[in-house]
Amino acid sequence: MIQDSNPAVSTPEAAEPTPAFGWNRYAERINGRFAMVGFVALLLLELVTGQTFFSWLGLR
Repeated sequence: MIQDSNPAVSTPEAAEPTPAFGWNRYAERINGRFAMVGFVALLLLELVTGQTFFSWLGLR
């Protein structure tokens, strides 16, 4: 029988982080994903309305 000798798969860091309270890897990953979604939504808003974000808010 051939065993997989890839050590990166068997390390605890390779496992998906579990939800927990406070500053941790899971919270940082979720925060980054929401930031990316928000940035894309902002770009789509500017594309659809033809206005910049600040003019859309009425600050310009």
